[in-house]
Amino acid sequence: MLLHIHPDNPNPRHIKTVVECLLDGGVIIYPTDTIYGLGCDIFQHKAIERVARIKNVDPAKAQLSFVCYDLSDLSKYTKSISTPLYRILKNYLPGPYTFILPASKEVPKILHSKKNTIGLRVPDNNIARTIVQELNHPLLSASLPGEMVEEYTDPELMHTNFGKQVDIVIDGGIGGMIPSTIVDCTSDSYEVTRQGAGTWEE
Repeated sequence: MLLHIHPDNPNPRHIKTVVECLLDGGVIIYPTDTIYGLGCDIFQHKAIERVARIKNVDPAKAQLSFVCYDLSDLSKYTKSISTPLYRILKNYLPGPYTFILPASKEVPKILHSKKNTIGLRVPDNNIARTIVQELNHPLLSASLPGEMVEEYTDPELMHTNFGKQVDIVIDGGIGGMIPSTIVDCTSDSYEVTRQGAGTWEE
């Protein structure tokens, strides 16, 4: 299903359709402030396995991130965050960044990587944040498989390519071409492990 959602004023009925699909174990393709992503409910194991299958990886190695509405989910899904780090996160989010943080026990076991970390995203995108707000907990997010930029910028093409593997492809306009900047904050010296759309200055 290809669902057109207005990027600035998402239709509540459309958002409700997406949230019901997620709670029912569905998998979606949705826009962020960078490239489009694969998403599902973090508590739906079968949906997580579907996302991993689409990416052809083991869930624990799939480099999955949590998309949150704001930083209020931090204390639940990550271990204690220092005040300086919290200030940094507050300064950069919402924005095109993924912060790697130590995962708490609240993170579903299926998602625990060997390093016991979780990627955290608060995208500056109305559609993504409205979905998460209505869902009332984070959305699991992964990048789409594919090498060609067009494959993950044009929603209609994504629907053609992945329509049989996912339940809903959200058309929120043409997506970006550059992924988020990944910053590993699991040690005292924060390290950019992928330079993406966001510029990083400590």
